[in-house]
Amino acid sequence: MQIPALFSAMPNAVPATVFGTNKLSSIFGTGSAALRFSRAVRVRWNAAFPAAIAAFIFSYLGALTVSLIPAALMRTLVLPLLVVVAVYTFFKKDLGSVHAPLHEGAKEKFLATGLGAIIGFYDGFFGPGTGSFLVFLFVRYFGFDFLRASAAAKVVNVATNFAALLYFVPSGNLIWQVGLLMAAFNVTGSLLGTQLAIRHGSGFVRRLFLLVVSALILKFGYDTFLK
Repeated sequence: MQIPALFSAMPNAVPATVFGTNKLSSIFGTGSAALRFSRAVRVRWNAAFPAAIAAFIFSYLGALTVSLIPAALMRTLVLPLLVVVAVYTFFKKDLGSVHAPLHEGAKEKFLATGLGAIIGFYDGFFGPGTGSFLVFLFVRYFGFDFLRASAAAKVVNVATNFAALLYFVPSGNLIWQVGLLMAAFNVTGSLLGTQLAIRHGSGFVRRLFLLVVSALILKFGYDTFLK
């Protein structure tokens, strides 16, 4: 959601600078949320850690291949995926209500690595909806409830943001003043959201998840068909 606002606020900036500035602010928000979650919720590190490592590597690779794949193609693929995620979550009322991990040991780490690689590459290349996809996949394919899926998703998202910054900072593609100012608000909003999630539990996170995904669908739909 920050990307369109940045494009409007900085109309003369090249896309890489917009993305770099966004990643700078985002890493503060995801980092503070991950820290807060780790103190209040038992993070499933067997899944979160290998997913984060793979996401870190593939996010950087995704950033390097931006020029090879048309962004418009990615947008047309993401929109139907978001619709499927929203419809599935809405009608599957018990999805993510109970934390019952489906995998253990090496299998869990292997699947988490695959998840991290796919979502990491997507975040490095394109980005919007990364957090929502991570939450959904941890709930659907790992058996996490929405609260713990959100905690794991934040850990992975920190890794993808950091990897992207390793690409954008050396190339000078960010505006530090804007990014750090946004980061202050990002941290405040992130801590507030995390506190509400911890206080109200998975049911609240599920409703918020559906709200965010619905907003993303509207935004992608507008960009694809009306803009």
